[in-house]
Amino acid sequence: MTSPHSRKPDWLKVRLPQGPQWARIDRLHREQGLHSVCRSAACPNLGECWDRGTATFMILGNTCTRSCAFCNVQDGIPQPVDECEPRKVARAVATLQLKHAVITSVTRDDLSDGGAEQFAALVQALRLEAPSCRVELLIPDLLGNLEALETILNAGPDILGHNLETVPRLYAQARQGADFGRSLQLLREARQLAPHIPTKSGLMLGLGETYDEIIDVLHQLRASDVSFLTLGQYLA
Repeated sequence: MTSPHSRKPDWLKVRLPQGPQWARIDRLHREQGLHSVCRSAACPNLGECWDRGTATFMILGNTCTRSCAFCNVQDGIPQPVDECEPRKVARAVATLQLKHAVITSVTRDDLSDGGAEQFAALVQALRLEAPSCRVELLIPDLLGNLEALETILNAGPDILGHNLETVPRLYAQARQGADFGRSLQLLREARQLAPHIPTKSGLMLGLGETYDEIIDVLHQLRASDVSFLTLGQYLA
């Protein structure tokens, strides 16, 4: 991995956020005490996405119980679950008049259900506050808890996502606490429990994986009946 203090190439530099839509989303997050993975993960595309009115909401706080090497979200002892959070996020989505809301979370291994009830409550709140908005969830692995997974699916999201992130060989280095087989099984079980809900996963390219390893993972995702796949570049 590149030193965090090394000079970045010019093509990686992005303009500072400044548009009115960015300011609107930023103000709404601050006023409602909401979290965005865009900001917590220090995403370089934040300005571009927020200027277009696109944002991914992050629930269950902003402190993760894991410490993945590629992720900039802080880890440590998380805050108690905010029971008002589903309603606040749903109202923010309605205020922004979003047609497609993406909801993710930090990993909460400290919760017996991994945060499943909070995800379900948020989907229900969105159906009330923004009934025309499509709801996409990006969930953690729930430590393989299938009852928790079923709780989320029963709430009826439009898309259920869980990212594999990288190939099995790199899990010990990049995803401490995670397990490739467990994540793949979660995606497989989701399709079996709710075949009408499309599933989605994502991979980062550039962590040191080989072409053949990526192709093998793609075959495994296809065999698990995953509906959508995103491929992104890891920027050290």
